[in-house]
Amino acid sequence: MAAIRHFLLVFDHVEDVLLQQLDFGNDLVKATEEYSRLEHEFSHNQAIDIVLVGSDSIETVKVTHSNYFAGRSKTLMDRALNLVVS
Repeated sequence: MAAIRHFLLVFDHVEDVLLQQLDFGNDLVKATEEYSRLEHEFSHNQAIDIVLVGSDSIETVKVTHSNYFAGRSKTLMDRALNLVVS
């Protein structure tokens, strides 16, 4: 079984862009400290998601959390809105 690595994602829903992608390896303490710091830093901005993910690789995170990569959030939102309107 692969070791769990900790990835921190900072995503801006307004701009539909991943602002930061940090890899903390297996250091959960540093990952959670940075998560808390960023949550506090962006607490005033509801459009920013701070996500801490445990996974075997960033490639897996890109599959399981694809809405945070390569403009997928806007695409998914547009599709959802089209379903409601249709």
